[in-house]
Amino acid sequence: MQAWPEFVTVKEVGPRDGLQNESSHIPTNVKIEWINLLSEAGFSSIEISSFVHPKWIPQLKDAKEVAAAIRRNDLITYAALVPNKKGLEAAIETNVDEVAVFMSASESHNQNNINKSIEQTYPVLREVVEEAKHHQKRVRGYLSTVFGCPYEGDVPVQQVIDLAARLLDMGIDEISFGDTIGVANPKQVDDMLTNIKHELDMERVAMHFHNTHGMALANVLVSLEHGITTFDSSLGGLGGCPYAKGASGNLATDDLVHMLHQMGIETGVQEEKMREAASYIQQALGKPLPSHQMQVINRMKQGESL
Repeated sequence: MQAWPEFVTVKEVGPRDGLQNESSHIPTNVKIEWINLLSEAGFSSIEISSFVHPKWIPQLKDAKEVAAAIRRNDLITYAALVPNKKGLEAAIETNVDEVAVFMSASESHNQNNINKSIEQTYPVLREVVEEAKHHQKRVRGYLSTVFGCPYEGDVPVQQVIDLAARLLDMGIDEISFGDTIGVANPKQVDDMLTNIKHELDMERVAMHFHNTHGMALANVLVSLEHGITTFDSSLGGLGGCPYAKGASGNLATDDLVHMLHQMGIETGVQEEKMREAASYIQQALGKPLPSHQMQVINRMKQGESL
């Protein structure tokens, strides 16, 4: 077994991926304050919003306002999701540090999520990548449904590798493999990464797990054994995918950070300030967050013994 890494990068995606599924309106000032609290907690990368058309994700229609008002730290990468060149223009206008493009590893999910075939998606992404690079922006790529599709079931590993290679060849700096519906298990992750490491640059690979069936942390452990040191997560376990039925709950940042710190792996994240940020958004949403760490905190607040 490969030795555990000394440091892991935790990319906080809660303000985008966590909030996009929330049905109740979240005021812009709440989003801004939450991102400010996340900045103070020591995250090196925060995905602040998505520059998509409001009709697709109404919750994030205030992306420009949020990006303009947050208190920025030069040591933090503030990222945003962009679907096309128009979204990129808005992201550049608000001076985000990194843009993220996205597509699916399965044809059916890509059609439902982007309304385009996989082949039709590549030219759109290439245009975004080239323009972003022209403006000296770092570009990240999300490849969804790599461990399973809600419409097609299993997705062949070689198909995932081929699509990822095309994205990396396009100039994308880092690719994040997404378990969009939370079906991945440790053996499946082990098999996929065993195959991928022979064909892709693992230093440019990140993992994005969902905890639908409670296996996200187990999948992180397997990924660590393969040398993966970058993970996406959402504070409190917020989020999911609006175009994948049943895809509830991202890997919870607070559970991930707690586990890594208990293992002696550094993240740069201050747990106390992270918990303050989690408590803030929990109170703003008016409902308990699903992460184990927040369940502990909530029980303690109610005077229950652990």
